[in-house]
Amino acid sequence: MNRTARERAAAALAGTALLTAGLTACDGGTGAGAGRSAAGGGVTVPGAVAPSPVEAVKAAWLKTVKAKFAMAEISATGSDGKTTTQTGTKGWYPSAHDLTIKGPGSESRSVMTGDVVYTQLKTPVDGKPWMKLDLAAGGAPAPRMNEDPAEYLALLLGQPKVVLDTGDDDLPGTRHYRAVLTGADLQAADGSTGVMPEKDRRYLRESVKHLTALEVQLWIGKDDYPVRVLTVGHDDKGASSTSASFDGFGQVAPVVAPPADQVADFDAVLKGGS
Repeated sequence: MNRTARERAAAALAGTALLTAGLTACDGGTGAGAGRSAAGGGVTVPGAVAPSPVEAVKAAWLKTVKAKFAMAEISATGSDGKTTTQTGTKGWYPSAHDLTIKGPGSESRSVMTGDVVYTQLKTPVDGKPWMKLDLAAGGAPAPRMNEDPAEYLALLLGQPKVVLDTGDDDLPGTRHYRAVLTGADLQAADGSTGVMPEKDRRYLRESVKHLTALEVQLWIGKDDYPVRVLTVGHDDKGASSTSASFDGFGQVAPVVAPPADQVADFDAVLKGGS
């Protein structure tokens, strides 16, 4: 197949990751590392010992991993100023999604299972309404952000710079954490907790190795699931930001690929069908 075209398509999919400089506006004028913070705990009952931020993130990650799927609403703005939104189901370990994706002047449905992405076509090819792109064709796929709740938590695993914001009541009943992480911090993710399988830890670190800094705000609910994440990522291209909300953990149906007889291969679509 045309490898350049495949790489462009894969890059476009990977590019809907850590988004905009609009985080400051979303947060009422504070950056992810600014504002009121404390080193300890969260929502507790009288007499209870609050978990440390590291312990709270670890507990949330362990619980989220077991849920497998959740509903997601994600808005991402790249360093080019373009915003993409994703609404639908996100899955993790393995990566999966069933999303409506809207960009400047475009809208499409995307389904992903593992390394295979299916895009619904506006015009069927050979009567097939879906296009299939295997990101692992010809070898292992390039690491990419999946933008799922488990992945956002994984970035904060074992990070001593995560602090609790005790003065925020934007989302009542949640604990609000903040962190400003360097590229070196991101490469040390999960170093002290060690709860991730090694292959997943390596993949995570590879997917963020281009970042020089990452600002993160995280809200964890009383049920220990992450309900909101705001990020600003910095690399040699500039700043990009993401605003993500999650709910329905473990309550949504798993993602299912379209029937094989309704799927055209990426190469066939490039050639315009038979």
